[in-house]
Amino acid sequence: MATATEQWVLVEMVQALYEAPAYHLILEGILILWIIRLLFSKTYKLQERSDLTVKEKEELIEEWQPEPLVPPVPKDHPALNYNIVSGPPSHKIVVNGKECINFASFNFLGLLDNPRVKAAALASLKKYGVGTCGPRGFYGTFDVHLDLEDRLAKFMKTEEAIIYSYGFATIASAIPAYSKRGDIVFVDRAACFAIQKGLQASRSDIKLFKHNDMADLERLLKEQEIEDQKNPRKARVTRRFIVVEGLYMNTGTICPLPELVKLKYKYKARIFLEESLSFGVLGEHGRGVTEHYGINIDDIDLISANMENALASIGGFCCGRSFVIDHQRLSGQGYCFSASLPPLLAAAAIEALNIMEENPGIFAVLKEKCRQIHKALQGISGLKVVGESLSPAFHLQLEESTGSREQDVRLLQEIVDQCMNRSIALTQARYLEKEEKCLPPPSIRVAVTVEQTAEELERAASTIKEVAQAVLL
Repeated sequence: MATATEQWVLVEMVQALYEAPAYHLILEGILILWIIRLLFSKTYKLQERSDLTVKEKEELIEEWQPEPLVPPVPKDHPALNYNIVSGPPSHKIVVNGKECINFASFNFLGLLDNPRVKAAALASLKKYGVGTCGPRGFYGTFDVHLDLEDRLAKFMKTEEAIIYSYGFATIASAIPAYSKRGDIVFVDRAACFAIQKGLQASRSDIKLFKHNDMADLERLLKEQEIEDQKNPRKARVTRRFIVVEGLYMNTGTICPLPELVKLKYKYKARIFLEESLSFGVLGEHGRGVTEHYGINIDDIDLISANMENALASIGGFCCGRSFVIDHQRLSGQGYCFSASLPPLLAAAAIEALNIMEENPGIFAVLKEKCRQIHKALQGISGLKVVGESLSPAFHLQLEESTGSREQDVRLLQEIVDQCMNRSIALTQARYLEKEEKCLPPPSIRVAVTVEQTAEELERAASTIKEVAQAVLL
């Protein structure tokens, strides 16, 4: 019986071989041959040894040179040659022992050396000491921190605010707190370096659109909408963010917020708005680009800004709905792991807010001074003004590049140095050239403050024109 069964199985196997497609037999044959080869071949080959003498080994070790830890940096690199400031960098600044009119510091509202702000900081210093020596979750939360967060939320007319001890870390921590791997972020190509670092930390899918080009942004949003239709299950768990600046640090231009809000609702995305330059500058009461355009602040999912410009303090803040802000208290890296803001700086920021609320006319004064110097700087031979006439920080770029970035930087630095010799303090915009996603062209950055008089603005414009003509022509 067993023999008959074995014969029947053999017949079935032979019949299956005859009926199987040719490609099937060929594939099985190749696999069998490959398995046989793996079984009988050596897994590695012994290399021929060449024994070295002790002397030869020592010579090889002596000749070996490790790769440098960092690339060589020339001694004349701007980062290694500081301008030394003596005293407060307010309206007048002493640089390298020379007193100049300050067009370099972002002291837009002139509060850095304000007596009231300094008195508030001094009183806080006497009460709390210098620092905090701990993050917010580890005995680093002081009552003055909670007071500042409450004041910022009320000033911005949002439900809640959160403060960070370092301005750069604010948006760089906020973005990865919400946007994770697999999420999609649509970001302006001119976004500042802090935003770029936040995007890098988020590990999200980044889609860059042309600067302030809403048609290009909508094109990317439509393309993503088509992709989502192909995989609706994945689309349901993928979050989409639009990240922009109110006033762009690298261009001095304002974002088209009304159009952005329309695209947000049309394509179901969230807007993160970075307002470090526009906070305390734009709007009737200095609330930023939302007030400037008359946009309901609830249409913006998250607003961030530093307190190092208009408020003349240190650190930054985010504001929005309570459930959004509370998430940062659990996930914002700069909030959770950095020592909290020194109380004296929090007290200074609160007093600066008091002054802003008591003197809303200060924003109109700043805007008028910005218009004045923008107008005065038009028509400079070899230089062009880049930025809005309402921006207190804008750029002067070469009309035509020499073709070499290094040479462009040298020419602009020569203009800065000669202006310094004539008591006008300017600075070049600085970038980490190898890390910038979209490296801006070299430029001189001009900062306007309410303290600068009409005569000083005209003098600065006249000096820049004369120096540019001498250097570039």
